[in-house]
Amino acid sequence: MKKVLLGCLGVTLLLSSCVSSKKYADLEAKHKNAQDLLNSATVKLNDCLEEKATASSRLQTLEDQNSFLKANNQELINNMGNLTTLTTKGAENLEKSLESLQEKDLTIRKLNDAITRRDSVNLSLVQSLKGVLGNMDDEDIEISVEKGVVFVSISDKLLFSSGSYNVTSRAKEVLGKVAKVVNNKPDFEFMVEGHTDNVPYRGNGSLLDNWDLSVKRATAVVRILQNDFNVDPKRMTAAGRSEYIPVSTTEKSKNRRTRIVVLPKIDQFYSMIEEGMKDPAINK
Repeated sequence: MKKVLLGCLGVTLLLSSCVSSKKYADLEAKHKNAQDLLNSATVKLNDCLEEKATASSRLQTLEDQNSFLKANNQELINNMGNLTTLTTKGAENLEKSLESLQEKDLTIRKLNDAITRRDSVNLSLVQSLKGVLGNMDDEDIEISVEKGVVFVSISDKLLFSSGSYNVTSRAKEVLGKVAKVVNNKPDFEFMVEGHTDNVPYRGNGSLLDNWDLSVKRATAVVRILQNDFNVDPKRMTAAGRSEYIPVSTTEKSKNRRTRIVVLPKIDQFYSMIEEGMKDPAINK
């Protein structure tokens, strides 16, 4: 009986042991499967985290680029505004410059016209002088125009004796012809200049030096023009230049001369400019 019970108990335990091992094996298999799933999920999670980090980094880069482009775009807009302002100012300055150039060009044209008129008057004066003095020796009388001024140079041998300031009768004939021309040109003034050579003056003591001689000769000519030929004294100036403006270094005789400088009155010259400015041909 005991043996039978023991046998039954043994069979029961054996059966019980077999069931538990099977369940354990199943559980073990499920655990392994779960562990595999967990490992796979962990790997995927790590991949997702890495992708997220990469995406976040790219997003930050794009946001930085977007901010830079916005700022750069605003700077370009500002620069375009500044450029527009500069362009407008440049156009205004260019317009003002062109207007200034046009005004200067007009002024230059007017001045050139006035100078042309003055030169025409001078040419007429020279022709008149050459007309009345044409029968004189060219070596004794020279008529020229320099820088808009007419010069009549008369040698001292035609006007004065050596070392003297007394006008000769021959000289009065010449001065009379000059007076005829200048009296017909009331808009001109003139200066009579006495010139000597560099030989020291040795006279009778009434004159100190070449300065005195040159001045005396100039005033003598002025007196003749005034007293004998009725030239208005307000139009004349007497000046002594002594030996200091020679025309020749080899021929002293050429330096001994009396020069009559004929020039338009300053107010008359400006009147010519004003007339030129009113000329319709110039103001086109």
